[in-house]
Amino acid sequence: MRAVTVTEPGGPEVLAIADVPDPVAGPGEVVVAVAATAVNRADLLQRMGFYPPPPGASEILGLECSGTVAEVGEGVTDWEVGDRVCALLAGGGYAERVAVPAGQLMPVPDGIDLVTAAALPEVACTVWSNVYMVAALRPGEVFLVHGGGGGIGTFAIQLAAATGARVFTTAGSEAKRERCRELGAEVAIDYRAEDFVEVVREHTDGAGADVVLDNMGAKYLGRNVDVLADSGRLVIIGMQGGVKAELNIAQLLGKRGAVIATALRSRPAEDKARICASVVEHVWPLVADGSVAPVVGSVLPVEEVAEAHRRLDGDNVGKVLLTF
Repeated sequence: MRAVTVTEPGGPEVLAIADVPDPVAGPGEVVVAVAATAVNRADLLQRMGFYPPPPGASEILGLECSGTVAEVGEGVTDWEVGDRVCALLAGGGYAERVAVPAGQLMPVPDGIDLVTAAALPEVACTVWSNVYMVAALRPGEVFLVHGGGGGIGTFAIQLAAATGARVFTTAGSEAKRERCRELGAEVAIDYRAEDFVEVVREHTDGAGADVVLDNMGAKYLGRNVDVLADSGRLVIIGMQGGVKAELNIAQLLGKRGAVIATALRSRPAEDKARICASVVEHVWPLVADGSVAPVVGSVLPVEEVAEAHRRLDGDNVGKVLLTF
């Protein structure tokens, strides 16, 4: 089968198409014939040599895909050859076929075409597991998500708004901020020119944010604690702004706040299966009725994978997809 390979750690130019062995469905696994995959920030880090896959996972890039079931392994009873699916992966999505634990497959939501479905697994599972299963965002609470123009941000804004939260976000361009407002953000903050702590407090009578979803890590840690409301929950899911920072424990204690850091890729398969099942139960109905929609900024053939990586690092809004 054809797959994208990384010839050596480096920029987008190190990505190449090569022939690699076809995967085989082991016990409890399904092989998916891939229609499309999505480019995620983790793929860029892995390409540069900074984010190796978990032990036992495919070395091929790609944390999600959509397609049809091509092969069913021993013990799998919930899926059949020909089923239209999307899948959460630990790796392997940038290929014509990928083997997936059966619990990490999800049906394509009603009303979503097969290619667009590739934009859903990583964002839906990340947002649902962190904002709802971990941080327990409730209707009427204030939610702040950083990077509102990205795949995670565009999905988080919609899901939080659809479930009754007040949504705030940060974004670096007016075009992105306008798109965030269209998706349901009450306030979209220019992080280059505005202090997001001051803006959130201004619009919440000084209370702050009940839940913060952060992809920056160290750079924003202090300010994220500043913006937390009493009993607020900060969930860190990325390290774009570094890995080490000082934390004011007294301030956190005074707010009875929580700082939580999570990673989806390295979780055990049973955890991922539990998250996928919860997403299908709680999120897919909102996708099917149009309350939440995948936002796709670019769709490119897999032969243009280097350009897809460049676009994710540019001014793209939403997801970047690759088709096979």
